[in-house]
Amino acid sequence: MAKTGTTTQGLRAAIERSGYYPALVAEAVEAAVGGEQISSYLVHQETTFDANEVRRHVTVLVLTSHRFIVSHTDEQTADSSSPTPYATTSTESVKLDRISSVVVSRVVANPESYTPGTLPREVVLTIGWGAVARLDLEPAACGDPNCEADHGYTGNSTADDLSLRVSEAGDGPDTVRQTLVFAQALSEATAATVSTPGRATGR
Repeated sequence: MAKTGTTTQGLRAAIERSGYYPALVAEAVEAAVGGEQISSYLVHQETTFDANEVRRHVTVLVLTSHRFIVSHTDEQTADSSSPTPYATTSTESVKLDRISSVVVSRVVANPESYTPGTLPREVVLTIGWGAVARLDLEPAACGDPNCEADHGYTGNSTADDLSLRVSEAGDGPDTVRQTLVFAQALSEATAATVSTPGRATGR
């Protein structure tokens, strides 16, 4: 389930419609947003299966004029640290000028007959701001096929702070569409920040 929009009231309503501990999620998100005006938001609930357990979690993404806010809430079963089930909520606030990449990966069925405007079958939204990076290494080599020297390693560092996957089959077409709307709003906001280096960043 995903909802997107541009108002505080709409954000609260979307969190409540998700049905996932709405009071807890809304309090955490609204405290992080504070008094800033919301430009866009996305609420996405996902159910995962862990062995014999069914676990749910919700991700809330909020865009304001100065910040990108991400909130995760996960539920946990009783364990050695708690005799009763519990939930953990975290929020992170990122200044727009810190966002280094907004990657939108689209999976399209029957690309040979693709019509512009057709929704992708699946969308993966990956956002990086430097807090987490993935490093892929492999042995380096030279052009000589007979060379046995050790050339060390080569690799790529990829920003991978947040990755959100939605699909038409699992989440519905509205979720896919709304994820694309939020991704476009975030891309435009970060582009505007880059093009105006003297812009205030809401410290």
